Amino acid sequence: QVQLVESGGGSVQPGGSLRLSCAASGYADRRRCMGWFRQAPGKEREGVAAIYVLFGSLYYADSMKGRFTISQDSAKNTVYLQMNSLKPEDTAIYYCAAATTFYGSCSLNKNHFNDWGQGTQVTVSS
Repeated sequence: QVQLVESGGGSVQPGGSLRLSCAASGYADRRRCMGWFRQAPGKEREGVAAIYVLFGSLYYADSMKGRFTISQDSAKNTVYLQMNSLKPEDTAIYYCAAATTFYGSCSLNKNHFNDWGQGTQVTVSS
């Protein structure tokens, strides 16, 4: 049984940083995408970043480039999202997601992801 468990959310002041973690278990195939998505109140869930586990290829939403960094620790089956220079508009529930794919690349379309974590709250406020 596959499982994704996020951690690392919390409250931070504008300009601060947080690192989210997503521990994946139950996956035998490294041909998969691991993605971070977020959903603010009253808004659609949007893609933040993704990584193709086998190749380590990185994908970012244009608005996240430069402030957010996705990475992985293959030995720990864990994906990270480093978030810097946080803004109040980054406040949302952040979700980790996974999609097995043989295409060798990832999209940030939430409909392409099959497995989801429970989410972790990130609040940016002074």
